[in-house]
Amino acid sequence: MQKINWLFAAALVVCASLGWGQAKPDDHPTLTKVLDGRISGVENEFVSAADAMPEDKYSFAPTSGEFKGVRTFAQQVKHVAAVNYMIGASILEEKPPVDPGSENGPDTMTSKADIMTFLKGSFGYLHKAAATINDQNAVGEVKSPFGSGKVTRIGIGMLAVGHCFDHYGQMVVYLRMNGIVPPASR
Repeated sequence: MQKINWLFAAALVVCASLGWGQAKPDDHPTLTKVLDGRISGVENEFVSAADAMPEDKYSFAPTSGEFKGVRTFAQQVKHVAAVNYMIGASILEEKPPVDPGSENGPDTMTSKADIMTFLKGSFGYLHKAAATINDQNAVGEVKSPFGSGKVTRIGIGMLAVGHCFDHYGQMVVYLRMNGIVPPASR
């Protein structure tokens, strides 16, 4: 057994001396990589939660307790997608590639399949926007998509992540009220 441990240790020394397993110079964290990683994290949880709700429950909204006037499950998903498009457009200083409607998304979009396509597209656009943020422009100001003057690119990019998680938490409640364990909790 000692001989195997010694051989393993020797192999590690050889590999280390050859540079195997060492980080490449381009592997260091950047603003772009960090923000994009956070967007990927919320995207994975949010999209899987949106997909977990059956289409016949997309119109669900709690009614008992203090839930009067809250968004339905579908409206939660469309709202997040619309805001993702709005934030991405703000960072890129361009018009969104699709009409997000209002902050609540297009009223005409009602099927789960269409809403999921809209949602996935919004995250793709948010990734595209995050890829443009770097050390030189991160604190550069852009027009807020919410009419409140100017915001920094990195600030509005971080807002996108927080906003998604706010609504993810609400969606988790909706899922559990319908007997569905959110995918991230399985």
